Formats: sequence, structure tokens, C-alpha cells
Amino acid sequence: MDLRSQVAVAELTGRDGAVTAVILSDGSRIDADMVLVGVGITPNTQLAAQAGLKIDNGIIVDEHLRTSDLNIFAAGDVANAYNPRLNRHIRVEHWANARRQGATAGKAMLGQDAVDARPSYFFSDQYDLIMEYTGDIGPSGYDQVIFRRYPDPRQLIVFWLSEQRIQAGMNINIWEVADDIERLVQSPHPADTDDLADPGIPLANLFQRAPGPMLLSS
Repeated sequence: MDLRSQVAVAELTGRDGAVTAVILSDGSRIDADMVLVGVGITPNTQLAAQAGLKIDNGIIVDEHLRTSDLNIFAAGDVANAYNPRLNRHIRVEHWANARRQGATAGKAMLGQDAVDARPSYFFSDQYDLIMEYTGDIGPSGYDQVIFRRYPDPRQLIVFWLSEQRIQAGMNINIWEVADDIERLVQSPHPADTDDLADPGIPLANLFQRAPGPMLLSS
């Protein structure tokens, strides 16, 4: 497995109508005979704009999925929702987000104080590589990437950190750890990078090890 970070795709090269390689922004070349591209979508906001709703990279909604017209709600790919955990708006293009937000909007319509501020989640199956991603990289980005490598070279967990706080994690061919990664992302405590990189320590143990208050006395 070859996972590149902090680089972008600069060019696809080809011959006779078929791709031959990917050229990255750092000048490196990856030979390939097939490339999968995730380019996202453009949210369909025309009707909402005609209705006078506030639009900015989707339909602007609060943490309860209410639009600028408090009688209208929006959820899913089209909703640029305020997340109180991140203290900013975020629009997520995945069915898991639509399912979560649909439930939140339904509860809010019934008068409940419903909020879902959990980290974003998506998964992707690429032949024999199964990947789950949990978290949100903020505008300030990340300053460290930690790899938890396993004896099987096709198994890996990657963590993105900023100031020792876990922003996101991706598990590759490792099962039933997404909930643990979600808890680590939501933890207010700094991460121990050595423990994160050690596959011998269960992820469930890491947030249980979070340091408590410290009492200093003379």
C-alpha cells in the first residue's frame, strides 16, 4: 500500500485513450492503468435560492437543520450545516450524513432540541481494499500523520493530528474500529502518538488512558 499525504494530483498521462500514470504536485509519478476519481457534486440550490433561503456552498442551516426560514429544513448533500463541535459550517457528501441529518431534522420538526455533532463518516470499497474514514480536517489542516501498521501489509490505520489532537482517522481492512476512532476524534485530550502507532494497544484502551486532572502541591 502506498498512501501519499499533503500532495495533490497535477496531471493524468495517457496513451491511445487509456491512462498510464498520475503525476503529483511534488513531481512524483505513479504508474497506473486505472484511476478512480472522487470529484464531489455541486449542490442543487436553485429552488432554495428562489425561495429566498440563505445559500453558501449549499443551503445554510443551523445545528438543528433549520434554514434561514425557520419553517423550512434541509438535510443531506445540499445542507451546509453548523456543527457546534467544530464551531463552523460543514457540508458532507455521503449517504451516512444524509441519514443522520434526516433523523435530526425530523426530531427538530417535532420540537425536540436535536443536534448531531458527531464526526463525519464515509466508507469506500476499492476491490479488496475496504476503507472507513471518520473525522473532519479543519481549515487549518493538520500537522502530523500517524500510521498504525499491522503485520498484514494491506491493513493500516492512519490518523491526522493537529496540535496533538486527532482530527480524523481512516481504517483500511481493519474491522469494527470506526466507533473507537470516533471517540478518539471527539476526545478533548492530546493523543499519545507512540500509543496511536502501536497496533498491540487496542484503540478502545487509548481513550480510557486519557489523562485526568493533575494536582500540583509544594
